[in-house]
Amino acid sequence: MTSSHSSSKSWNQVTIDAQALQANFRTLRQRLGQNVRVMAMVKADAYGHGMIPAAINFAKAGCDAFGVAEINEGVQLRRAGICGQILVVLGFQASEHQLFFDYDLTPVIFDYQSLALLSQAAVRNGKELAVHLKIDCGMGRLGIMPSELPEFLSHFERLPGITLAGIMSHFPMADDATSGHTLEMFQRYKMSWAQSKQQPPALCHIANSGGALYFPETCCDMVRLGISLYGYYPDGAQGQEGEGTVKLIPAMSFTSQVVQVKSVPAGTGISYGHTFVTKQETKIAVLPVGYGNGFLRTLSNKAQVLIKGQRAPVIGRVCMNLCMADISAIPGVGQGEPVVILGSQGAETITADEIAEWMGTISYEVLCLLGNNNERNLN
Repeated sequence: MTSSHSSSKSWNQVTIDAQALQANFRTLRQRLGQNVRVMAMVKADAYGHGMIPAAINFAKAGCDAFGVAEINEGVQLRRAGICGQILVVLGFQASEHQLFFDYDLTPVIFDYQSLALLSQAAVRNGKELAVHLKIDCGMGRLGIMPSELPEFLSHFERLPGITLAGIMSHFPMADDATSGHTLEMFQRYKMSWAQSKQQPPALCHIANSGGALYFPETCCDMVRLGISLYGYYPDGAQGQEGEGTVKLIPAMSFTSQVVQVKSVPAGTGISYGHTFVTKQETKIAVLPVGYGNGFLRTLSNKAQVLIKGQRAPVIGRVCMNLCMADISAIPGVGQGEPVVILGSQGAETITADEIAEWMGTISYEVLCLLGNNNERNLN
């Protein structure tokens, strides 16, 4: 007896456009020129797009370098057959050091203890391990301070088995094309090497999507692209095209369907807390989408969805697995009607930037939330 569950699927479907991923990589690759290497950041399950399928598609488009947060992500990529460099940016636990050798992964280092541990492991393995050093030039996050660089490098040179293959930093404000902070920080990054009296390593990299798009002089030997590869601008400037604008294609869409249509009289409270009360007879569509799907409670009485190519406001509080949309102005809606939460329907489009504005956050978080909390398909 065949189980009926084998063909069942969720009401809610996230679809990733593989061609959009490849097109974005090629577009950005062309803009940057052949002298700048492109690393695709596929951490956080490729910003909700699926780490392994995203990496495969970037590789098809010519990518040979990938960035992950944790070492287990790098292991998964190798086991999936991903070639090229895999940079692990979040450090590692002491028990994990052997994985760098077993899976040919590149660690980012920012402390003496990790460096010594990798040196000892390299000697035991009889291998030379290439590492990248992170310096904190203004992010206030991971990395050694620029003033610590000369001493750190002196310590580094005394350790066997490890090679300094790259030096990196990270911009905190490159999404603001008008800010002077990014270029000031870039000068600190370059001055660090001048003060250390060291030759630059094989790879210098500091620019993220904002740096690559808005501050091309910061691209150095390599850029680490994240949000732009998935079709969004770091400053939320989607659709604001002008001279020199890079045309990016959002790769994620999120759809659902109506599970019930009903009419309620004036004075009816909708959902928990009755934060919305109808002023006249109202037709509502009940949707199987809620904060459990990454459609956060902060979207209550703010968000819109697309039904029959028209915008329908979300009314009342978003529940864990349900929310309600006012379809009084949209005739002919029935049970099973397709609903677009993110993406296009007819002439209308809802972007992650728009949802982010309703949520009070950024597109990055929207994509992670929706992509990682729903059934996901590659198209």
